[in-house]
Amino acid sequence: MDSKIVVFICLVGVASASLIAPAVPVVRADPFPQYSYGYDVQDSLTGDYKGHQEHRNGDLVTGSYTVVDPDGTRRIVDYTADPLNGFNAVVRREPLVVAGPARVVAPAPVVAPAPILARAPAPVLAAAPAPLFAPRLPHPYYF
Repeated sequence: MDSKIVVFICLVGVASASLIAPAVPVVRADPFPQYSYGYDVQDSLTGDYKGHQEHRNGDLVTGSYTVVDPDGTRRIVDYTADPLNGFNAVVRREPLVVAGPARVVAPAPVVAPAPILARAPAPVLAAAPAPLFAPRLPHPYYF
């Protein structure tokens, strides 16, 4: 009789555990995703100049971004990505030019270096002063 009660309790436990099982979330994927975004940063205080734009139409992604490099050139990257060809990027570099009239700069005058009159004397190093307090020595131990 006891074994029948144990089997019954186990069956009730298994049945109730199957009711508590977490539900599998349903993922709704867009079969034809489309988006377009872009940004542009023009910060003359920090010298940060960059921009990015991207468009997606289904599996085809096209875009470009620009960055001003520390050497004074603008890097422009045009890219495309699709399942057939993968990711492809074309990188161009353009020098930054300042628009305005051309200026003629006269060469700097040549100046002879000044003569060396005398070398500076080497610094004199003084001995360090004696400490104000002598270190305390340990007391001898007597047995």
